[in-house]
Amino acid sequence: MRAAGAGLGGFFTPAGADSLLAEGKEVRVINGRRHVFEEPLHGDVALIKARKADRWGNLVYSTAARNFGPTMATAAALTVVQVREFVELGDLDPECVVTPGIFVDRVVEVPA
Repeated sequence: MRAAGAGLGGFFTPAGADSLLAEGKEVRVINGRRHVFEEPLHGDVALIKARKADRWGNLVYSTAARNFGPTMATAAALTVVQVREFVELGDLDPECVVTPGIFVDRVVEVPA
């Protein structure tokens, strides 16, 4: 997912290079170690929960939601976010914005 979100075409990893998981995939020896080529995983739709959002879709998360929410937003074709609070433009501290609005397609407010 991270590779898809970063726009990478894939990556080589030693994980699983000597197992059945490598069957039918490109395998290369890099620095004397076998690596298998893995393609990125793109998502069709990402459903994300965030604490706050502004009307441009900039997101601030709470606790563990920050673990996978930003990655999923960048890797999916459509990102729908559930937030507890909408704020006005400029109310979010730019240092706290984790996911910029360019990756967000829809925001739904759910009252507390």
